[in-house]
Amino acid sequence: MIIRDAKEDELTFIREQRIAAYLEHAQAIPEEHWQTLLQAISSEADRQSGVELIVCELEQNIVGSVVLFPAKTDAYEGFLEELDYPEIRMLAVAPEARGKGVASALLSECIQRSKVKGYQTIGLHTGDFMQNALKLYEKHGFERLPQYDFEPANDGIIVKAFRLSI
Repeated sequence: MIIRDAKEDELTFIREQRIAAYLEHAQAIPEEHWQTLLQAISSEADRQSGVELIVCELEQNIVGSVVLFPAKTDAYEGFLEELDYPEIRMLAVAPEARGKGVASALLSECIQRSKVKGYQTIGLHTGDFMQNALKLYEKHGFERLPQYDFEPANDGIIVKAFRLSI
């Protein structure tokens, strides 16, 4: 398993893989919320200044990715105030690579990079419909931070905030 920064010419592939990874949630949420989520994971947010797009390779193939936003950036395109700590977003693992530790490796890389930069906390947001993600974040020790929750599609589905002391 190799964890590395994404290359510019891999961006289209990574976004397509991200959409394929999130597609399983399309049936679990209302269409409007899916469209909001699809727009968010397909946006140019992963190319903002200071943002790190990280990939995981298995057998020379990209099988997962994550985006690490630096502190004090607009990680959620206006839905949330800027936070004082890095934020993990768009963690995605190709369906065929699940169960191999890819998500944990990407999450650990984000935590390590944030520690190296001197941060004491790192955050992320997810929805209740992302059950596997919730289990992963709980396993890694993330704790709820409800004051930073938001509702992107005004449909009752809350994107819940989590934070980890590192």
